[in-house]
Amino acid sequence: QVQLVESGGGLVQAGGSLRLSCAASGRPFSSYGFGWFRLAPGKERAIVAAITRSGSITYYADSVKGRVTISRDNAKNTAYLQMNSLKPEDTAVYYCAASTTAWVPRKEDDYDYWGQGTQLTVSS
Repeated sequence: QVQLVESGGGLVQAGGSLRLSCAASGRPFSSYGFGWFRLAPGKERAIVAAITRSGSITYYADSVKGRVTISRDNAKNTAYLQMNSLKPEDTAVYYCAASTTAWVPRKEDDYDYWGQGTQLTVSS
């Protein structure tokens, strides 16, 4: 069992930056790949970025590529999502999720555990 707690959301102006954190507890952190998803009003939850257990492979949705960096710190049991050049369309609830897959987990079905979400609002 893994517990995930997101933090770092808030209200940011367009063009600004923010870093989301996902603190994990329970089973060994290095056993899991991690992903960030977002749920925007009127839309389905969609993947933003993912990182493998080793941290060697990452994946980014086209909508955020070049603006977002996913990373992990195994010593701190924390995954991060650095978001730059934020746009109003980035407004959403952001969820962290953990996966036991050996590949870079891109789909919701790849994930076993989910956090409660953190709200990010980008004002224009």
